[in-house]
Amino acid sequence: MSKPRKRGRDIDGVFLLDKPQGMSSNDILQKVKRIYQANKAGHTGALDPLATGMLPICLGEATKFSQFLLDADKRYVVTAKLGERTDTSDAEGQVVANRPVNVKTAEILTALSAFRGDLMQVPTMFSALKHQGKPLYEYARAGITVEREARPITIFELNFIAYEEPYLSLEVHCSKGTYIRTLVDDLGERLGCGAHVTMLRRIAVADYPAAKMLTWEQLQQLAQQNDLSLLDRYLLPTDSAVASLTTLELTAEQTRAVGFGQRVKFDNPQRIEGQVRLFSPEHQFLGVAEIGADNVIRPLRMVNL
Repeated sequence: MSKPRKRGRDIDGVFLLDKPQGMSSNDILQKVKRIYQANKAGHTGALDPLATGMLPICLGEATKFSQFLLDADKRYVVTAKLGERTDTSDAEGQVVANRPVNVKTAEILTALSAFRGDLMQVPTMFSALKHQGKPLYEYARAGITVEREARPITIFELNFIAYEEPYLSLEVHCSKGTYIRTLVDDLGERLGCGAHVTMLRRIAVADYPAAKMLTWEQLQQLAQQNDLSLLDRYLLPTDSAVASLTTLELTAEQTRAVGFGQRVKFDNPQRIEGQVRLFSPEHQFLGVAEIGADNVIRPLRMVNL
């Protein structure tokens, strides 16, 4: 019996898209996958349709390491409108409260200090978090509120940019799982006037360079040239998704062993522990492994060579 034909190319790497406003992350993911004619694709943390900015899209073998980017720190620029609270905490929702804005810049600066560091945040009902197999936003759209547990997040930086009443602009550097809409809503309540997001742009994921992003329009223009090699030039290496991990170069014998998923005992003069990215003697990326105190390399996620 013949094997089923593949629907696309075995192309591997990470494409940095500057996501446009008004499109869902999954919709734009499928469009990029078709343009690249890729067999597999996955994004690394959804952006709301309202939001723009950096959306790393993993193709082929890079999809195995998308979780590392899901778990990475993010950086955003956000504009909030004070005086209005909405049911989605952004401009796409319905206004549920109007309050006068009698807030001075000094009060904003004082309030911001309460939202830096380690916090507990209750996720918005309009999120993709699952409850009994369904995303919370489906319950929200049906008018159902589900009890949510507060989750630990970290706000590494929360910087004031500008305030021109009623609009407040901030830059946020945060940990995974942070909802900027919820942060803005909580800030609005602390200021006593309410607030919602009117503009949200993700400017960084991990250490990916913003200069490497392409807009949707630029990608479409490249695709119209019907030359896949032109598109491939804009792919970052598969191992860029795990660039924060320590690099370990293996011998030829060790490379063969981990290729079969075998554990390998090795001399560890540098006392490396934790997750590492593995390379062959030819500096070919092999995957990610875990090294314990016993100096054993345990393959976790390996690429198909």
